[in-house]
Amino acid sequence: MTSRRRTRLALALTAAGALSAALLAPAAQAGADGVRPDCPRSLDCDWVPAAYQQTGDPADKETYGNYDTADRPHSNKIKFIVLHDTEVDFDTTLKIFQNPLNKTSAHYVVRSSDGHVTQMVKNKDVAWQAGNWYLNTHSIGIEQEGFAAEGAKWYTPEMYRATAKLVRHLAARYDIPLDRQHIIGHDGVPPTSASGTKNMHWDPGPYWDWNRFMALLGGPTAPTAPGGAELVTVSADFKRNKQAFRDCEKGVDLPRQGSSAVPLYTGPSTGSPLFADPGLHPDGAPGTNCAADWGSKISATQQAVVADRAPGWTAIWWYGEKAWLRTPDRARVITPTAGHVVKPKAGRAEVPVYGVAYPEKSEYPADHTAPAVGSPLVYTIKKGQAFPGGGEAPTGYFYAPTIDSSKPYDHTYFAGGRKYVTVQIGHRIGFVRASDVDVVRVR
Repeated sequence: MTSRRRTRLALALTAAGALSAALLAPAAQAGADGVRPDCPRSLDCDWVPAAYQQTGDPADKETYGNYDTADRPHSNKIKFIVLHDTEVDFDTTLKIFQNPLNKTSAHYVVRSSDGHVTQMVKNKDVAWQAGNWYLNTHSIGIEQEGFAAEGAKWYTPEMYRATAKLVRHLAARYDIPLDRQHIIGHDGVPPTSASGTKNMHWDPGPYWDWNRFMALLGGPTAPTAPGGAELVTVSADFKRNKQAFRDCEKGVDLPRQGSSAVPLYTGPSTGSPLFADPGLHPDGAPGTNCAADWGSKISATQQAVVADRAPGWTAIWWYGEKAWLRTPDRARVITPTAGHVVKPKAGRAEVPVYGVAYPEKSEYPADHTAPAVGSPLVYTIKKGQAFPGGGEAPTGYFYAPTIDSSKPYDHTYFAGGRKYVTVQIGHRIGFVRASDVDVVRVR
């Protein structure tokens, strides 16, 4: 969650208070309903179920909360893990997810003070957490107690260790790659359409130490290719990479402090305008130093393909354009990396990028009204460009418009035949049709 959800959550608290008698207290014993949380043995973990309840006329769509039952991974594969922050305290988060009027949930919630984990939605089911239905149906969501603009206060060593243990456990169970195209923040989730870009979230924010976290997952950033490699991993040291951002939603300048985020410019100079995500700034205005403006920054442990070099600077391909970051000789801001990149096939001037990987309309039953296939985002991969990625993305749509799975096709997963691959198009991931691109190993 981020401040885009603050207003909604504040209203939710009022509703939660009205139903407090019906809610399971956060301190209640785990397993009261016979369910055991899916956690590694070494983790302090309990089970407190999120609400799953009809809230209005059953004939109306979406009059229920707070998740959808499914049969994952037998129906839809689980290929992504999404990390959030709560923007409220731990106990309040549990109350919000227990109120069916709130229409929001996550599979797990991690407490800041001691790393305690509460599971609230079974992993087989679909939590309403990512703001992208495709990602919801193919991911597990983990909420971490804290506030994105105050991350350094809330993201404790206990939280990093607990979340890392949980992610390693889930990645092993569901065969999820431990890389930044599959272990993503809420800030890495793409919109489902170009018009939805401005509504996407930015948590866990610039003060989540991705270098530290990925090292706990067993993947510390280290050179795996010679200097001058085409592919690089951002490896700026969190404590030394001090940045001053602004909480533009509150109109407050945040203190200069350690960060995972490295600013991106339109040229090899700090006097150049900050890079602008064309989805966030369709008017052509420059990027900003707002904490929520992820187009103007790249995060530690994210990868990028080098587009150009100048003394003390490196240009990368970013949202289909060149973006520059400072890379002084004696500061290890980037690390040469071996890996896979995605390039347009020969003869393709540019390749569209999507926020979903849905089947074609022809792949649904004739008596079923197929959902929209998904329109391209504003970003494209142009001839001569390349982006990290190449992992196959599941192609499918989980149809679940009501709580009643006995209705025709309700709670049905429709798998598609067209193959998509995941790319790190900018700060957010995206999906491209495999037939449009070549996946190339570089080192």
